[in-house]
Amino acid sequence: MDKSEFIKQFKSRTKALAVKIVLFYDEMPKTDASRVMGRQLIRSVTSTAANYRAACIARSSKEFYAKMSIVVEEADETLFWLEMIKDTGMATEEKLKPFIKEATEIAKVMSVARKNVDRS
Repeated sequence: MDKSEFIKQFKSRTKALAVKIVLFYDEMPKTDASRVMGRQLIRSVTSTAANYRAACIARSSKEFYAKMSIVVEEADETLFWLEMIKDTGMATEEKLKPFIKEATEIAKVMSVARKNVDRS
């Protein structure tokens, strides 16, 4: 896979995960706790997608590294909120499993991509 195909694929994957999680949140029963955690989850997953797009148009390797650092951080935060929702029983592990799998893969790939940047 060439670089442009990789970029296109991960723009699509990060956005698709955000859309799926937004739709998932809309189906969740609403309590004070689920609203707080759900909103934090939506914020982190949409930030992952938006900052990856921003990284793709970075003007320098330093800017790219900075944006990718945010992507990795937000993807990890997305995982945290998914785990909290699972651990509190607000959603079943079965329902959350595909989101956790995809968020984990995105975090790992983005972390490797960030490590491969020449920051000079």
